[in-house]
Amino acid sequence: MRADRLVSILLMLQTRGRVTARELADALEVSVRTIYRDVEALGAAGVPLYGEPGHDGGYRLLDGFRTRLNGLTETEAESLFLTGLPGPAAELGLGAIVTAAQLKLMSALPDELRDRAERVNERFHLDAPGWYRDPDPTPHLAAVADAVWNDRSVRVRYLRWEHPREVMRDVDPLGLVLKGGHWYMVGRTGDRVRTYRVSRLQDLEVTGARFDRPPGFDLAGYWDDTIAGFDERRLRTSAHLRLSADLLDHLHEYLDASAVRAARESACPVEDGWVEVTVPVESPDRAVLDLLRLGTDAEVLGPPELRARMAEIVTALAARYSDGPAK
Repeated sequence: MRADRLVSILLMLQTRGRVTARELADALEVSVRTIYRDVEALGAAGVPLYGEPGHDGGYRLLDGFRTRLNGLTETEAESLFLTGLPGPAAELGLGAIVTAAQLKLMSALPDELRDRAERVNERFHLDAPGWYRDPDPTPHLAAVADAVWNDRSVRVRYLRWEHPREVMRDVDPLGLVLKGGHWYMVGRTGDRVRTYRVSRLQDLEVTGARFDRPPGFDLAGYWDDTIAGFDERRLRTSAHLRLSADLLDHLHEYLDASAVRAARESACPVEDGWVEVTVPVESPDRAVLDLLRLGTDAEVLGPPELRARMAEIVTALAARYSDGPAK
């Protein structure tokens, strides 16, 4: 509704200061032309805002102007109680703070909104970690979070996959990301921004030195680019498979999303209800481990080196189990 959009524009200007028409349009999912019309309507209604021309321009409210149009709608009140992750908040050392904030918010809500928020808490629970694994030990997580918040540099001893396994790094921590139950620190080392898994931090010392964040650094954008680049580097080749139609329907239980998506897009029916697909895979040794999980409802047709590696492993397994238990 236009009234809700006008209020949102007013609140964004109040909280952010200068905001461009493009930023408003992207945030509210409308066209820039619509924003122009809305801004004109706000001005006609007596809201003291003005535009600044040029590349660094945008809209601003007159200094000192404040609005109290910050009441919550029913759905907004409900959504606030879906954003709190008590587990991750506790890991960051913010569990008590989040609880206190929710209690204050609950007490400030009108009775009808309080009832709806309580219903959300009773009916929805968010659990971030994946199945079948214990959470990572992250003894340094709270210290990292504090350094991120206060723009303090840290010196870490980090355990990585390649050699040398342990390295010492001075890092400017720019942000924390929770992905699949694992915490990652995004930090600048020298002139590069890198990603560090928090559970692999062996030691951490907050140096006390303050750093300036890179201008315009976008944590969410960096993370999206990192994930896309990771899949591109990881999935360097592809496998041609023959699958049962039933397995194709349940492939998401065995392979990651990129492989499932590729399989469904490339599926070509063949005889007796089977389909042929092409999926991205890592190295042959890694691909064998993933593809063995598919059992007899799958056959690797190519490339030849992967099929040969599968045959080698299956033959070795058959020999291992053919003579009964080892003595």
